[in-house]
Amino acid sequence: MVINLALRFILEICALVSLGYWGFHLDMGYIFKILIGISSPLLMAIIWGTFVSPKAPIPVRGIKRVLLEIIIFGFATLALCSVGHPFLAMFFAVLVVFNMLFLRIWEQ
Repeated sequence: MVINLALRFILEICALVSLGYWGFHLDMGYIFKILIGISSPLLMAIIWGTFVSPKAPIPVRGIKRVLLEIIIFGFATLALCSVGHPFLAMFFAVLVVFNMLFLRIWEQ
């Protein structure tokens, strides 16, 4: 069961990286790429830390938490697709789905 929690942590890091990668590969100006490449993972980390993390100051539970996780990981998946990595995005999404499923089954 510890492996599933470790996988969750790795998926969170991958989501941050995919959002940053997406931002730096936008078809925009250099300054805009830097701004989005830094701010998008930062925003995700702030949202995750505020509402989803184990020590969140404003924790959300139940369906609200599941929906927030789907939105966050969904954006990361779409980011991978939009920069030309559809198979990586699909692999990431499948891992997220199974991870979320096992987190609920094992009540982690």
